[in-house]
Amino acid sequence: MTVHPGGDRTDGSRPAEDRDQGFPVPSALLEENAEDLYENAPCGYLSTLMDGRIAKVNGTLLKWLGHRREELVGHKYFSDLLTIGGRLYHETHFAPLLRIQGEVNGVALELKATDGTRLPVLVTSTVKRDEDSEPLLIRTTLLDARDRRTYERELLRARQEAERDRERLQRLATTLQRTLIPPAIQPVPGLEAAAHYHFASTDEVGGDFYDLFPLAPGTWGFFMGDVRGKGADAAVVTSLARYTLRAAAVSDPVPVKVLANLNTALNHQVQEDEPFFCTVIFGLLTAEENDVGFHVALAGGGHPPAVLLQADGNAGYLPTPGGQLVGVVPDAQFTTATLDLRPGDTLLLYTDGLTEARTGNRGERYGDEAFLDFARSLAPTTAPGAVRALTALLDSFGEGLDDDTALLAMSVPPGERLGRPTGSPGVTCGR
Repeated sequence: MTVHPGGDRTDGSRPAEDRDQGFPVPSALLEENAEDLYENAPCGYLSTLMDGRIAKVNGTLLKWLGHRREELVGHKYFSDLLTIGGRLYHETHFAPLLRIQGEVNGVALELKATDGTRLPVLVTSTVKRDEDSEPLLIRTTLLDARDRRTYERELLRARQEAERDRERLQRLATTLQRTLIPPAIQPVPGLEAAAHYHFASTDEVGGDFYDLFPLAPGTWGFFMGDVRGKGADAAVVTSLARYTLRAAAVSDPVPVKVLANLNTALNHQVQEDEPFFCTVIFGLLTAEENDVGFHVALAGGGHPPAVLLQADGNAGYLPTPGGQLVGVVPDAQFTTATLDLRPGDTLLLYTDGLTEARTGNRGERYGDEAFLDFARSLAPTTAPGAVRALTALLDSFGEGLDDDTALLAMSVPPGERLGRPTGSPGVTCGR
């Protein structure tokens, strides 16, 4: 079998090394030559002398710019092909850096075509040197960046639109959240009350809620709750829970019955995939007949227990044993705890974002015991004082506080008598 010097066989087969490639090699590909590859490359090629004067240019770049070869070679400089801004950058940054490093890669510049249009390109230049390392000329490759520029503009436009959408979502979430918590706590004669709400996220609506409201002369209702999840679904449950609790308290203010009514309402909203449920603590404030405090009845539905900070400096939890989550089962059972809130005493309600905040480098939870120790360090205190101290505690957690947290405190001022006229009692509400 005869084999030609180039490797072709007279029988039309290819050498073994070609067959090993795993695919047939088109004859047109084998006939490519270096000059054709240079002239019709998918990118622009340019060679210049060290002063930037054009010595060689390929057909691709000429086609892009609309120039004839004789107009450029020996007459124009590379910088002449650039826009004014590109020429300034080339002279002040690109060229000096090329002289120092001998190579510059992927710099974005703009060329100007003969018809006045601009062509964005990515430019890579290298210095060719002789055997003595003396610079001979500069070889430059130019990649058409029009599609890339279009992509970047579309990406920027999409990013800006996403940012506007995010801002609209934040405003909507903030507005919705503020409709789910009272803008101010209604004054209760002889009682100081203070509240605070920490928003863990500006993008999502949280599920924490609270309220303090009048029911009848000498009687007020209050509650603190935390809905499962976040977002629109949580907002639906929060709204339903708030208004159901208020309506149920007006109908029959016995705390366990109020929670039972809420449990029934949530069970009527059953969703197989995302059941509606929450934790709630509901309380009833009744002014004492001797005008020296309030009688408090509490019922808990799976919510963290309230804390009583007493005038004598003691502090402790007020558990409501057996209280089940509200909305999980139709026949949930709730229990009642009672206490007398005397002058100098403070009753504190909160959501578990406080006790579940992460502390330290190991991400440990703050915990119930640490919180009770902190509460003991405050007693005796007032409602505004307790909320101020707890707000500072929440701030100290920084990024470790990753859940919404609500606080509601009520206290009877020392020596307060409910029957005396008091302008407006000290009532504050913080966010």
